[in-house]
Amino acid sequence: MADDERKRVLDPVADAAALKALTHPLRVRLLGLLRERGPATASELAAVTGESSASTSYHLRVLAKYDFVVEAEHRDGRERRWRAAHSVTSWDNAAMDASPESRAFVDLMRRRQIEHLGASLARHQADVAAGRLDGAWVEPSGIGDWMPRLTPESLSELFAVVEEKLTALTDRDAGDPRAEHVVFLAAGLPLAPLSPAEPEGEPAPEPEPPPRRAEQGRTQAGSDADGAA
Repeated sequence: MADDERKRVLDPVADAAALKALTHPLRVRLLGLLRERGPATASELAAVTGESSASTSYHLRVLAKYDFVVEAEHRDGRERRWRAAHSVTSWDNAAMDASPESRAFVDLMRRRQIEHLGASLARHQADVAAGRLDGAWVEPSGIGDWMPRLTPESLSELFAVVEEKLTALTDRDAGDPRAEHVVFLAAGLPLAPLSPAEPEGEPAPEPEPPPRRAEQGRTQAGSDADGAA
């Protein structure tokens, strides 16, 4: 897949209207559905989300206006089919730190990714319990929780290596019938040292937030608890 089809990099100035459009929760969900399940009509997406087809159609048009989705090949002439224009939405954290609006967008997307992780865990456990996944997936599945001491440069390098390897493996497995959608989330969140009297998990309030690292954020505008990712 070409890089321009794989990733959409959002600019907080040039794409300010697009950022605002993507904050709507149903639009995020619709984009995630198209990325996981492939092209669909507004009616098909309405059936999955429980929304009306009028609502999904409207929000798909908004996504299309800002180039998140495009028309796909139609099975017939009766209803539009849509597909995601890119597999990943990306941004530069340093650029996004320039305004309250773009910082709020990043915060919302990060919280959405945490919700995605929780929903994906529940879905994974249900799929394993119901026997919907091959037993070969049991061993490699899991969630890592590491706390290394790294420099900003090393953390940026780590994300770059992970993304490069993930892209290579995705391309390698594209034609393998055993391949399944895998929810893979990576987080690198530096933490300032706690003072001796400060309880863990409750950092003292700061008058201004510290600068974010200049590494890209990325999201696939992911899943929902009902498995409709």
